[in-house]
Amino acid sequence: MNFPFKAIGFDWAYTLVDLGKEDDRKPLQKVFSFLSHRNVSLPDFGGFLDKSRKIFRPMIENSRTTHQEARFEVALQKLVSHFEIPLNEDITLNKLLEVYYLEVYSERKVYPEVMSVLSSFKNMGARMGIISNTTNPIFMKEKEMQATGLKPFFEFAIYSSDTPYRKPHPSIFESAVAHLGMNPAEILFVGDNISMDVVGAQGIGMKSAWLNRNGKILPVGVNPDYELHSLEDLLRIDLAIR
Repeated sequence: MNFPFKAIGFDWAYTLVDLGKEDDRKPLQKVFSFLSHRNVSLPDFGGFLDKSRKIFRPMIENSRTTHQEARFEVALQKLVSHFEIPLNEDITLNKLLEVYYLEVYSERKVYPEVMSVLSSFKNMGARMGIISNTTNPIFMKEKEMQATGLKPFFEFAIYSSDTPYRKPHPSIFESAVAHLGMNPAEILFVGDNISMDVVGAQGIGMKSAWLNRNGKILPVGVNPDYELHSLEDLLRIDLAIR
């Protein structure tokens, strides 16, 4: 295979991993139960859930216009403060985040072809990394990457919850370029989102591969360098037609 790039950056959600049904109710129920079993005085769960959404959803909306990432750990800290939940050696913010995200991650599955494709690129010596928008704390993203078995394939992971801005802001892509020490045109970025992944990567000179698993229609005015229907198409990218 004559792969034309020295490095590949990957989006995470719906590119490598199917997130399943995203719902804050079940993970917040786990947190609520964890606290209740430790005799923490709380309102009914409906009130707990409603307050969490009133805190976090405006943060999400703001991130869509400012590109400054919403961080759930900040929202959870505000929720803890609002209900005057006592933190101690047994009840820490990190423990509550772990309870929450282990439930979130239980819905997630690596797409079937991902392991073999990443193995092929690792065997040929391609450098690989993750550039991902996420509201999740970094320590939990590390646990997720370990649990999926994907960590050994990547030399770096850049998450928006640990940077000032989220995709498509150029700074998050520029961080990856700086890490790799390459010309942006030598790097291919693979993602499923046109506006964040394709437009964002192309904006700093990276080449882009749009992973279109569901046969969506390409928006007018956007031209990814490659269109893929499965991650396996990366292995034929030297033959792929734009």
